[in-house]
Amino acid sequence: MVAYALSPVDLIPDFIPVLGYLDDLIILPLSILLAIKLIPAEIMAECRSQAGDLFKDEKVLKEGGD
Repeated sequence: MVAYALSPVDLIPDFIPVLGYLDDLIILPLSILLAIKLIPAEIMAECRSQAGDLFKDEKVLKEGGD
């Protein structure tokens, strides 16, 4: 899907009004959802935990620097 998003070749050419961009607006979000569904739950939970810790630490650094 990354190749499709970056490729100049589309399923429906972009110069066709409305339909040209409609395929991008449908296919790309669906592919992102599919990719998220394919990530195992344990890995997703670990990554969310690490991201939460990272943002928590960033907030503390911003508050301390003011």
